[in-house]
Amino acid sequence: MQTTPFHIDMGRLVEPINQDDHVRGPDSAPVTLVEYGDYQCPYCGQAYPIVEALLAERPDTVRFVFRHFPLTDLHPQAEIAAELAEAAGVRGQFWRAHGWLFTHQSQFDAQHLRGAAAEIDPSGGAERDLERRAYDDRIRRDFISGVRSGVNGTPTFFINGIRHDGGYSLPELLRAVDSA
Repeated sequence: MQTTPFHIDMGRLVEPINQDDHVRGPDSAPVTLVEYGDYQCPYCGQAYPIVEALLAERPDTVRFVFRHFPLTDLHPQAEIAAELAEAAGVRGQFWRAHGWLFTHQSQFDAQHLRGAAAEIDPSGGAERDLERRAYDDRIRRDFISGVRSGVNGTPTFFINGIRHDGGYSLPELLRAVDSA
């Protein structure tokens, strides 16, 4: 079978984990959990503390990767929120911004996002990055990799490269991770 550059594989992670990904947990972990998420999605907001609890319960077992999948038709501020996370990431603070975004979903107006950017980088660089949408290509790459992997909503999880079609309560994710 010949594949095109835009091959879609429903249920398998098409884009392998790479140096551009935001990763938590040991590289040697036997389980890799990838989330395609949208910072303005209420379901992703509900999943955030569950993933945090999972990582706390399985610190040596799970490596977690977050990829952007902003659903801008439903969540108009999701892309600028992803830009903030990327601006923070360039400054070594991706996970700090990631947590702030999920715990402040009601504060995605320009004033709050600029304030968060200024807190991350008092020199103003992160705020300038937001204004010029410096990480649009990076976010688009994540989104396209999600589409190619069959992602059509958020959150979507992959466990060791296979889409997890079960629920994402803590007991469900723990079972899935333990059986992987």
